[in-house]
Amino acid sequence: MMNEETVLNALKTVKYPGYSRDIVSFGLVKKIAVGNGAVSVAIQMTSPSAEAAALIKADCERVVKALPGVTAAVIEVNRPVGVTTGATAGAPGQAAAAIQNRIPGIRRVIAIASGKGGVGKSTVSVNLACALANLGAEVGLLDCDIYGPSIPLMMGIHQRPHVSEAEKLIPPMNHGVKLMSMGFLLDGDQPVIWRGPMIQKTIQQFVNQVEWGQLDYLLVDLPPGTGDAQLSLCQTVSLDGGVIVTTPQEASLGVVRKGIAMFEKVNVPILGIVENMSYFTTPQGERIEIFGHGGGRAECERRKITFLGEIPLFTEIRLGGDAGKPVAAAAPASAPGQAFISVAEALRKKVG
Repeated sequence: MMNEETVLNALKTVKYPGYSRDIVSFGLVKKIAVGNGAVSVAIQMTSPSAEAAALIKADCERVVKALPGVTAAVIEVNRPVGVTTGATAGAPGQAAAAIQNRIPGIRRVIAIASGKGGVGKSTVSVNLACALANLGAEVGLLDCDIYGPSIPLMMGIHQRPHVSEAEKLIPPMNHGVKLMSMGFLLDGDQPVIWRGPMIQKTIQQFVNQVEWGQLDYLLVDLPPGTGDAQLSLCQTVSLDGGVIVTTPQEASLGVVRKGIAMFEKVNVPILGIVENMSYFTTPQGERIEIFGHGGGRAECERRKITFLGEIPLFTEIRLGGDAGKPVAAAAPASAPGQAFISVAEALRKKVG
């Protein structure tokens, strides 16, 4: 027999976009009415995202209409008033907290992560930042890999940041990108031998004690894994989303799934996956898939998240990183440069 409980159970299968939890557990379903084969559902969003509202409405219509005996379904999705329609998805039920944790002057904060090392995450972060700057955005890049900072080398900056009159660090700038990294504060090959609380304090200072100014995007290059740095960042600032970098083989994807689960547990939307080292093309034109191919796209299809693009293996990418001249900045019109430009455009479209 069709009743409110039957409809509610069906709605429990509708996930909030980018999350593992359903809209019922988030408390978004406010009213259900059933009568003569017609079902009406009222949903109250706490996020201003028009995209998330549209996805939720479509999924609710699909599951309700699939119930036996339903002849009509009316799904009403209400969003917070006084917001712009282009706003991005935020954590459900955390709109007030998100506003409190925003960094003044920064429109989007996006974490670049991987489940494991060796997938080229920092290379992707550097070139993605340069590609966004090439597209006309104001961009900052924060290196949160405290133990192994590589951003200074890849961006070609080794100077110490200056301190402003307000006693804040002024981030150095190169290739149109503002930068901050632990590497700027170390001497040569000096190691960082710190416990978790020191990592947390440093990340908080990099977020709150740096004069980032006005930015369209602050990209945060996270270390591999799901440890102190990742948790500290999520507790310090409201993230607009996470980008996962992987290589095609299953060994990498298996750990990437843990990174996705980490973001889901702290209510950070997954903006998409980038597949790095997708394939190699020889000088004779032969395509060689060294690590396999298509694993990143297949994982996106399985999880119904966005595939932001693939980055083939190019010698120019490695040379540019070693020389402090990222290919997306030094040669944006080249084939490797265009690969990063394409990912940047997909990301910009995703976040608005």
